[in-house]
Amino acid sequence: MSADEVRALMSAPGNDRLTWNTPLSEEHATRLIAACEPAPGARIADFGSGWGELLMRLVAAAPGATGDGVETAPDAVARGQRLAGERGLTGRVRFHEVPAAEYPGDGYDLAVCIGSSHAWPGGTPEALKALRAAVRPGGRVLFGDGFWEREPSAAALEGLGAEPGDFGSLLGLVRQAEAVGLRPLQVTVADQREWDLFESSANIGRGERWALANPGHPLHAEVTAAVDARRTDYYGGYRGTLGLAYLVLST
Repeated sequence: MSADEVRALMSAPGNDRLTWNTPLSEEHATRLIAACEPAPGARIADFGSGWGELLMRLVAAAPGATGDGVETAPDAVARGQRLAGERGLTGRVRFHEVPAAEYPGDGYDLAVCIGSSHAWPGGTPEALKALRAAVRPGGRVLFGDGFWEREPSAAALEGLGAEPGDFGSLLGLVRQAEAVGLRPLQVTVADQREWDLFESSANIGRGERWALANPGHPLHAEVTAAVDARRTDYYGGYRGTLGLAYLVLST
C-alpha cells in the first residue's frame, strides 16, 4: 500500500458507511429537499454528485422527475448506479463520468452542487455562473460551499492546507450568489454535530476501522499515523472554523 493508497483508504468517497459525502443530517437533508420543491417531471442535475444520494432523493420526491449525476470518480459512479437500481430509479437517474465544468447540460429545473465548486477553474464565482446558466428561467439552484465561521488560526489553515483567501464569510457567499442573478430562498449551515459525525465516520473513522481490522498489516503504523494526523488537524485545527453553507437559490 502506497501513500496514495493510504489516502484513498481514508477518503470519504470510498466509505460505504457514509450516506452523504458532506456534513449533513437526515433532518437537514429533508428540509433542503422541501425548499427545492422538485415538481412532477422535473429535470435535475447534480454537478459533482458523488454516488448521488441527494440527487436520488430529489428525484424520488417528484413523480416522473429525472436526474443527471455528473461525477468523475468511477467508484462513486458505480455505487450510485447500484443504489439507483436498488431503489427502482434506473432510467430516471443517470450518471455521466465527465468533469462538472465540461458537462453541456442546460434547461434544468434544478441544479445542485455541494462542495464541488473547485471543479471550475475560477472556483465559487464560476461555479455559481455555471449553475445559473444550467437552469431554465424560474428554476432553482442548491449550492453547498465552504466559508469561514471565524477568522482561521494558523493551526486551522495548516490542517486544511488552505490560505485565508480560500474562503470568505457567509454573507460574502450569499452576495456572490446574488451577483450572478440568484436570490436566496433558504440559507442553512452544517451544525457542529453534523461536522463531528462526518469527520468521525469518514476519513478518521474509516482509517481507524481498517487499522483495527488489520493489526498485523505491514503498513498498520502508517495508516494509524495518518488517522492521528487527521484527528489533530480537525480537533486541533479547523473544527468550528470551516463552515459549510447550503443555499437554496431562485433564478
